[in-house]
Amino acid sequence: MNAKVIKNEHWTLNIVHFFVTLPLNCDVVMSMSDKNTIIGFDAKRIVRNGTGLGSYGRTLVNDLAALPLQLHLYAPDEGREDLRTQVVKRDNVTFHFPERASTALGKALWRSRGIVTDLRRDGIQVFHGLSGELPIGIRKSGIKSIVTIHDLIFLRHPEYYHWLDSRIYAWKFRRTIKEADHIVAISECTKRDIMEYALVDSSKITVVYQSCAPRFNVSAKPADTSQRYILSVGSIEERKNILLAVKALHWLPEEVNLVIVGRHTKYADRVTDYVKAHHLEHRVSLRHGVTNEELPALYAGAEAFVYPSRYEGFGIPVIEAICCGLPVVACTGSCLEEAGGPHSLYVSPDDERGMANALSSVLKGSDGRDQRIALSRDYVRRFEGNNIANQMAELYNYLKVES
Repeated sequence: MNAKVIKNEHWTLNIVHFFVTLPLNCDVVMSMSDKNTIIGFDAKRIVRNGTGLGSYGRTLVNDLAALPLQLHLYAPDEGREDLRTQVVKRDNVTFHFPERASTALGKALWRSRGIVTDLRRDGIQVFHGLSGELPIGIRKSGIKSIVTIHDLIFLRHPEYYHWLDSRIYAWKFRRTIKEADHIVAISECTKRDIMEYALVDSSKITVVYQSCAPRFNVSAKPADTSQRYILSVGSIEERKNILLAVKALHWLPEEVNLVIVGRHTKYADRVTDYVKAHHLEHRVSLRHGVTNEELPALYAGAEAFVYPSRYEGFGIPVIEAICCGLPVVACTGSCLEEAGGPHSLYVSPDDERGMANALSSVLKGSDGRDQRIALSRDYVRRFEGNNIANQMAELYNYLKVES
């Protein structure tokens, strides 16, 4: 499928979400089990997205599966087997797919509205929209709902989006806020944005951080011990600002390289053009399609981690890097100080020399490096899965009791 077709399909599904506002037939909700809290999840991203929202959903569900909860995952199709099978297999975890939706349009309609019928059928007590969306009519159905808002970059920085996408995202956000009984923000930064752009009272929003996948807390064999390198992980797009780290190489030792892991975009071509124009091909490596199994080894072999993004809702790669024992250099202006803590370093997203100085100060052999790593590891313990799962479970039970 070419890029143009993918783009048009993406717009089609968004437009369906925008215009489907038909009222639901509110049947009587079936009686609930007294033994367990029954939670439904929007699992589209869990089965389709390898990183980002997909990683968030899979990690959260796996953490919650250890608790006495019944977890029902609703996805428009089975998605990718390699992603679906990353969800832990337990008796209290069940996948559901629409029975009569076979086309892209039918699946979009089911996820936007028809899913509520299935939720009532299955006795769902609380439905959790993991990726900033809730189905139309969930409030009228009597099922309590909670939605995770990851970021409002489409409102804060619409210049990074196609104008139509940013408007549709904004509409979906405001509609979802009206449907939701409660909102989870993944950072204090995102909570402030929600309050600013949707005029939501702070009492309706709870900050529950993302947890780091367990594979980053296990010692891995380094992927490559033949070179010294700084690592960066994240989609290679303009907002992520990786060119700042590339330019900082001019002031770093010649033997120090930069490995960039992430999805290819047009911005990646700009990075490649800069690398060639400044004869840095031997020092910069862009890697696409790195698997979840390969990534911990890349962290393990690095000397430091750099995340020069201009704006993030949270920045989970920062947590992953710290869990893997790396010092972190990131940028100011959003929530990265919140993710990395006071012992990571932060520079302006336009300060090339400042970035170089910060990276130089965390390379092997630099004063205070080991202490910085140890203190940062202590800081990120607050993002451990059992802590996050317990916080989320308390919210579910609160909403269940309130209903």
